Amino acid sequence: MSSFDTLQRYIFNEANVRGEVVQLKDTFQAILDSYTYPPQIQSLLGELMAATSLLNATLKFEGEIGLQIQSEGVVKYAVVNGTNDLKLRGVARWDETVELPDTFAELFHKGYLVITITPKEGERYQGIVGLDKPTLGECIETYFLQSEQLVTQVKLFSQLSGAEGDAANYAGGTLLQVLPTSAEATNVEESTEFTHLSALTETLTAKELFSLDAKDVLYRLYHQEDVEVFSPAPIVFQCSCSREATKVALQNVELQTLLDIIKEDGDVKMNCQFCHKEYRFDEMDIRTLRAGFDPDSTGQSS
Repeated sequence: MSSFDTLQRYIFNEANVRGEVVQLKDTFQAILDSYTYPPQIQSLLGELMAATSLLNATLKFEGEIGLQIQSEGVVKYAVVNGTNDLKLRGVARWDETVELPDTFAELFHKGYLVITITPKEGERYQGIVGLDKPTLGECIETYFLQSEQLVTQVKLFSQLSGAEGDAANYAGGTLLQVLPTSAEATNVEESTEFTHLSALTETLTAKELFSLDAKDVLYRLYHQEDVEVFSPAPIVFQCSCSREATKVALQNVELQTLLDIIKEDGDVKMNCQFCHKEYRFDEMDIRTLRAGFDPDSTGQSS
């Protein structure tokens, strides 16, 4: 059974360290199929998807986690949202009039990463970290160190079609994190186990991550360690948009505004920013909706 599109969690029984590895293929391709992104943006979205999956394991409740990049540079906006059951969706906006640079740092100017955790019950939490490191993984490491005082290693990869002679697109990564038994245990200088394990993990290459099964990756890295591996969790691309939600949104727009749009364009078109699915409503749909009825239950257009 392929380990692609899964999140694999594990712990080291002789060290206070937990780990995760994620490998994405079809889930990554689904986002790429939703819009024509240039290679640099494809790679960025792939790394954001991998990071969102890895951070999802920190959720101990029903809810969502979102990783959102904002900047005044070439990339204006990029976001990947994930639910606690690992349903992902994402989108990016960039300046399409300029040639995109190839390095992570050059994509942003005054950029920052917002990590938002939204439980179904309880208060929303939001953390912010600057995009002032050479890689997205290093920025996330800084976030954990600053906000939670947890020493963390995050390695993110994306491999686009044509690389290594493979026609598929891949994204993935690993996360190692200290499980502190005391406040001092978060100090990487005093955690020799973490230093040792992170050095082993640092040897992983994109070629290995995207050509080996997850368990083979773990054996390749940690065959001399006592590792307990948990059941893998599936990851899918799934947008939460729907025609029903669109109808609710239309209720908040003035009727005459909608009728003016229909007069000019023939119908009202509502597009999802994530999956780019289009929902259309003609004049009969709008008038039926405003009369308090469901236009789709009366045989109207979809």
